[in-house]
Amino acid sequence: MQDLSPVSELVSSETLGPGIVRLTLNRPQARNALSLALISDLHEKIERFGGDANVASIILSAAGSVYSSGHDLKELTAHRGDADGGEAFFRETMAACSAMMQAIIACPKPVIAAVEGRATAAGCQLVATCDLAVTADTADFATPGVNIGLFCSTPMVALSRNVSRKRAMEMLLLGEALSAADAQSYGLVNRVVPAGKVMDEALGMAKIIAEKSKATITIGKAAFYRQAELPLAEAYDYASEVMVKNMMAADAEEGICAFIEKRRPDWKDR
Repeated sequence: MQDLSPVSELVSSETLGPGIVRLTLNRPQARNALSLALISDLHEKIERFGGDANVASIILSAAGSVYSSGHDLKELTAHRGDADGGEAFFRETMAACSAMMQAIIACPKPVIAAVEGRATAAGCQLVATCDLAVTADTADFATPGVNIGLFCSTPMVALSRNVSRKRAMEMLLLGEALSAADAQSYGLVNRVVPAGKVMDEALGMAKIIAEKSKATITIGKAAFYRQAELPLAEAYDYASEVMVKNMMAADAEEGICAFIEKRRPDWKDR
């Protein structure tokens, strides 16, 4: 395991094996609140490792007992004293956070949330945004902004794209904590494991992904999110075109031949 960043960084990074990078939110003393600086650091690292040809998947974990409490309310409140009452800073923070979340979706490498503790508001949004999510059975999730007069409008975007509308509205309107088991039944997370086993499970998933063709995974992830936003007929037209282009790729030719010949494929990642 190779540490790739100084301990002082808000988001630390390390390799966990061939093709696997772990990013860790590193503000445990602040419940890993998403300050503007942390958002910027995470965005930069998602883009950096997403563009690294040697990386197959990214695991996103957090230091301490809380995955993320969401936006840094103390930082936001501190700007109430600005000449504009904080409006410019609020706009900057929300725009930066939205861009970071979209960078995770646009990242050509799958991002796996490894959740050991509570994830609330924008922290819950972060989990919903990741491609896959593994959680401890002791963790919980919430979009509690309504309880403090701040509706979780940006978390709502990711939430409503991962769970049913009725479930999303229940979380947004009631602001109540959701257990790990319920989060799985809602479709917010993929797998629930005993506390302390989250990284093992996430790493297992990452290793399986790392055995696939990186080029194929990149094609598939981009197509998944693109087709989901299209009307049915357009989605099929788009997906059919993606399939044709994928069939023309070297790894598709190799993979199909390997399947027919009953051997392991030799991926070229192209």
